[in-house]
Amino acid sequence: MAETESFPQAADAQAPPETGGLLTIDLDAVEANWRALARQALTAECAAVVKANAYGLGIEAVTSKLVQAGCKTFFVADLHEARRVRACAPDATVYVLNGCSPENAALFVELNARPVINSMTELAEWDTFVGMQSWRGGAALQVDTGMNRLGISPEEAAALAPRVQTEHHGMTLLMSHLACAEIPDHPLTARQVATFRELRSLYRGIPASLANSAGIFVGDTAHHDLVRPGAALYGVNPTPGRPNPMRGVVELSGRVLQVRRIGVDETVGYGATWVAKRPSQLAVIAIGYADGLLRASSGTDHGGAAMIAGKPCPFVGRISMDLVCVDTTDLPEGSVRRGDLATIIGAGLTVDDVAAAAGTIGYEILTRLGLRCQVVYRGKVNEVVRSMSW
Repeated sequence: MAETESFPQAADAQAPPETGGLLTIDLDAVEANWRALARQALTAECAAVVKANAYGLGIEAVTSKLVQAGCKTFFVADLHEARRVRACAPDATVYVLNGCSPENAALFVELNARPVINSMTELAEWDTFVGMQSWRGGAALQVDTGMNRLGISPEEAAALAPRVQTEHHGMTLLMSHLACAEIPDHPLTARQVATFRELRSLYRGIPASLANSAGIFVGDTAHHDLVRPGAALYGVNPTPGRPNPMRGVVELSGRVLQVRRIGVDETVGYGATWVAKRPSQLAVIAIGYADGLLRASSGTDHGGAAMIAGKPCPFVGRISMDLVCVDTTDLPEGSVRRGDLATIIGAGLTVDDVAAAAGTIGYEILTRLGLRCQVVYRGKVNEVVRSMSW
């Protein structure tokens, strides 16, 4: 890998820390998760969804690692992300989920990327463009089987099938997206699987893709020719309610700025929402909502926690932009000191745990991390280990 690729600037490991937060990303775990998902998908090709900056973890680092592991197909949201993938994956197939328009169609040729066609209007525009350019780079056709988001209807897909078989539309993939695969036995999943299976039979000779991360665990009826894991690559549990088959990828830590004591009935934080019921010891940690720790996980009966000295310590008061306070009263004397690192994700606290405390999903947590933390990658990418800040 050339050193000119658009990785963030490397941080000097010997220099004093310039940020309060430390985000550690395990690229070996990303690769292990991709390989595990590929095994689960049996004979289907396993692609990788690296949109939203690889779910916040660095599109260049993650793509490079997965190319090195053997991944050949990537999905992104837009052309800017396609450009970043292409820079470190020159031979990969890159699909752009948000499709194309007449204004940006030429960029697909420049980047050798493939749009995901999401409407009949878009298909007509794309056909006109490739006819004028005589370009045969390919495109995917998305069918809406129940998500009601993007894609042509099943009826439109059925009517279009004979034309695709006899005319050149450059379709290299037929795809749809599962809406409820993570919810066991949800009836919509079975309906989507059945609808897509019927449509696939009309598009003979064109590879098909339905399964997202959770869809891979629905079973081989959802696998078809290519599966498209996203969040599971980064450690989010694709099978909620069951043990997570994925390895954790991220660790988030914050530096303890101060240890202080407060008395009974004293309050903590904005709005005085937390009141001490006993003499308490607090640790003030340099992590806040500007670092991706959602304000919704502020200290309540169901709020978040940090691991300090091997024990979970609950958040108290509202999370502010740069800081969170945690109750360390029950820790042994002297077990937390200024300058220590408190773990927000890791050491038994998963991304899904943090998401549950905030009333959201692991996807949202991941994509908000690392906005200003020091970022350290573990795992080799072409024999280069990078430690960096965003």
